[in-house]
Amino acid sequence: MVDTAITVEGAHKKYGDKKALDGLDLKVARGTVHGVLGPNGAGKTTLVRVLSTLLRPDGGRIEVAGHDVLSEAQAVRFRIGLLGQHAALDEELGGRQNLEMFGRLYHLGARHARVRADELLERFGLADTGRKAVKQYSGGMRRRLDLAASLITDPEVLFLDEPTTGLDPRGRTEVWAAVRSLVGGGTTVLLTTQYLEEADQLADRISVVDRGRVIADGTADELKRLIGGDRIDVVLRDAGQLGAAVALLPVPKDDISVDLDRRLLSAPVTDRMAALSGVVRALEAAGIEAEDVALRRPTLDEVFLHLTADRVKEAV
Repeated sequence: MVDTAITVEGAHKKYGDKKALDGLDLKVARGTVHGVLGPNGAGKTTLVRVLSTLLRPDGGRIEVAGHDVLSEAQAVRFRIGLLGQHAALDEELGGRQNLEMFGRLYHLGARHARVRADELLERFGLADTGRKAVKQYSGGMRRRLDLAASLITDPEVLFLDEPTTGLDPRGRTEVWAAVRSLVGGGTTVLLTTQYLEEADQLADRISVVDRGRVIADGTADELKRLIGGDRIDVVLRDAGQLGAAVALLPVPKDDISVDLDRRLLSAPVTDRMAALSGVVRALEAAGIEAEDVALRRPTLDEVFLHLTADRVKEAV
C-alpha cells in the first residue's frame, strides 16, 4: 500500500483567462489530516472539485487513492467521500432514514443500508436521535449526520470543504472530535477551512495556497517558525508610552508590531526567558507600567497574513 493518498503534480485549470490552478503541487500522506488554507479565489474549491472528479483539470498528474482522476475517474469515486459547505440532508426525514436513503443511492441493499446507518449513528453519537426529524437537530448534530452520510461507503479519502462554517463553538468541537476519530480509523482527510484555528487543531500538515499555487507547506509549527518563532507581547497601561517602549525592545524596529487601540507591542524573540526578564527589567527602569507581558508562539493567522502580504498590498 502506498504511503501517499493524494498526489498532485503541476495541476492547471483555467476559467477563461483566469488561472484557478497554476501548476499546483501537493502530496497528502495516507491516514492524516491535510489542511488547505488560502484567501478567497486562491483555488481551494477548484482543487477539491478536481480531486473529487467533479471538474476536469486542464493539465498535470493527479492521483487519488492510487488512481488517476481522468483515466480512472470511476475508481476514484468509489474510494472517496465529499462533505461540502452545505448539508445535503432531507429535513423532514429522521437521521436513520437519511442514512438509509444515502445507502440506497450508493446501491447498497436494503439490509446493508440499515446496518450501515446504525453503525454510523453509533459512531457519531447520534444513536439516540436516529428517529428524530433532522429539522429538530442542532447545527453540530446536522453536520455530524452529514459527515456520517459521506462515509456510507467507508471511503479511503474524505474531502471536507469548510465543514464547520456557520457552527457555534460547541458544534465545531463536535465536528472536530468526529474528524479525529475518522483519522484514527485510517481515513485520509483533505480539509479546506476559513478558520485557521481549525487547521491548527486538526491538520497534521498544512498547505497555504494563493493564486493557484502552494506557496508554503509544513506542519503548523514549521509554518509558525517562518515568521520568527516565539514572540513577546507587551500591553501598556498608557498608550502614550508605546513609542518609548518600542525603543527599549532589543529587536529591529521594523520587526515590532504596534496596536494603538489595544496598547499592545509584539516582537519576535529568540531566547524566550532572557527576552522576558530583559523586557520586564527595561520597562521598570524606564518607569513604563505594563498591564501584561507574555511569551507566545505565532498564530496561523499571523503566518497567513505574512505569506499573503503581497496580495494585500496589490489590493490597496
